[in-house]
Amino acid sequence: MATPSHVTEQLHLRPSDQVMKLERLGSLHASRLSFCRSLVRQMAREDWTVNTDRFDLDADGHGVVIYRLNTPNHTYHGVVFSQHLDPARRSDRVIAEAWDVTFALVEGEVEASLLDQMAANVPLQEAGRQHPRLLVLSRANKSLRNFSHFVEALASGRQPDPAWLTRVGYLYRTTAVYGNGKFGIADYARLQKNPDFNRPFSAQMFAVYLLRHFSVQQVEHLAQMHSPERAVTLAPALQRYLGIGNSTGLGMAPFLINHPQLIQQWVYGRERALAYAREQLPDDAGRRELLALLKRAHQHFSETVTEDAEQSLRNEATVASIKAVMEWLERTPATSRLWTDLLAWADEQCALEAQELINTLLIELYPDIIDAMENELGCEEILELQPEMRAATLKSQIERRFSWALDYDPKNPDHHYWFWYRSAEKEEPRLGVRAAEPGAEKEMLLAIGPRIYRTHQLLDAFLDRCPAGSVVEFLMAHPRQKETVRRIQTMAATPYGEIQANLWHRDMKPMHLLRTKLSFFGASRFDPKSDRWVRVTLFQGAPLFCELFSDHGANKARLAELDDWSFPVQPELESQ
Repeated sequence: MATPSHVTEQLHLRPSDQVMKLERLGSLHASRLSFCRSLVRQMAREDWTVNTDRFDLDADGHGVVIYRLNTPNHTYHGVVFSQHLDPARRSDRVIAEAWDVTFALVEGEVEASLLDQMAANVPLQEAGRQHPRLLVLSRANKSLRNFSHFVEALASGRQPDPAWLTRVGYLYRTTAVYGNGKFGIADYARLQKNPDFNRPFSAQMFAVYLLRHFSVQQVEHLAQMHSPERAVTLAPALQRYLGIGNSTGLGMAPFLINHPQLIQQWVYGRERALAYAREQLPDDAGRRELLALLKRAHQHFSETVTEDAEQSLRNEATVASIKAVMEWLERTPATSRLWTDLLAWADEQCALEAQELINTLLIELYPDIIDAMENELGCEEILELQPEMRAATLKSQIERRFSWALDYDPKNPDHHYWFWYRSAEKEEPRLGVRAAEPGAEKEMLLAIGPRIYRTHQLLDAFLDRCPAGSVVEFLMAHPRQKETVRRIQTMAATPYGEIQANLWHRDMKPMHLLRTKLSFFGASRFDPKSDRWVRVTLFQGAPLFCELFSDHGANKARLAELDDWSFPVQPELESQ
């Protein structure tokens, strides 16, 4: 992969057999390279502007709102449809057919005919005929208790209790944010050369960010409707502390497996950023800045609430480890080996999530060069077949670069306990127990490890017969191995594209897969609701539109201040 011109030194990257273990990937945190953070920086740096073109909500908060986004390159519109949702139809599951709000991001203008078409189809989501000028299609449900509390408080002339957002950090949570050609909307090729949204998932992240703005406007509108004389607006500190929730399940898992080159770019970018940061010469100012970030993260995790027993224990271990790290930093001077010694000590003494937290915060200290890497997290994905390669070379590649896959034991029932399949109802991924549930004959080919193991076994037998044989000869004998061979040959040249885990293994935890992807999105406050779906919060702590678009010009200090919103903590409001 290309290295930017501003990074010329040889960086020492962590080995893939450490980084790509599933449990470690499932311990990652949102970083400054996460898609939420890079989008907000881009909006501020390029002076994007968002205006409300239409605000037609009735006294119950139902109706249509249209926002206009102007960038230096294009114009877009966010269109939100808010409707009554029968409590009997309220569900965060993918099989739901109705939601509190549905919304879309549109390229260009929204003329009357397009708005009519959207009004008839966007609320239907998958069941509608969506227009190809839609870049993003999404839906969301209210957090009912939070929503009611906020409206009642503002209508009575007071601010809501910030602790409500500490427990649940949002008024709305999305249940799907579709892009890249889903259900007839604009396909990925439309965005590849778009300077505004050509980074991975940036259009989807903007749609979520816009929903946050809508949620504030809607609760303020309802408070005004309930009590025109007494209602107040939401305090800016609470607006910033407000995020957008996301409820997601196993649907995220296939992406990580089916896009290994893109995952390589994401992880490689993060690891390169960490390698650069750890090789900088520490000074006392950096030591104090890291202490301040750790203190905020300590409070953030202390305040994080989850009903999941395992995640609660992980959070408690992280909090205890952060405290130990702060004590270590307080008594350790800023020598040239400070970062090296800190990370070595943490690897021995700290919980896994705390280890990755320290890595995340260390990246925060050096924004000037690290932020430039945000443009290198996408790639064109092509798995190349090399038919002329010797079969013995292919076998050697497996043994050298995919040795983890050879740990698979087909005779051990624990090694093929699960199978992955796609539900007929919504075509969403599911997990089944192979020995107890039907459908294994229709399973999805997500378990790369056992597939590579099978290829290696067949190669072994083939080479016994044809020691000098080529890959094309091997594939003529075993044509069903073509896709696995193509993947091995392509990914052998990259360290970070393959998750080093057997996804059939009884001990495999799908939650680690979900968290891996969500951390790159920029999610925080992981709240598992089972071992297969999780609620998270996006954009909590992020600056507001009015702050991004204030008259700050290109003031570097101002932009740095706007970008400092990771691991938000409960705000203290002035007494009312």
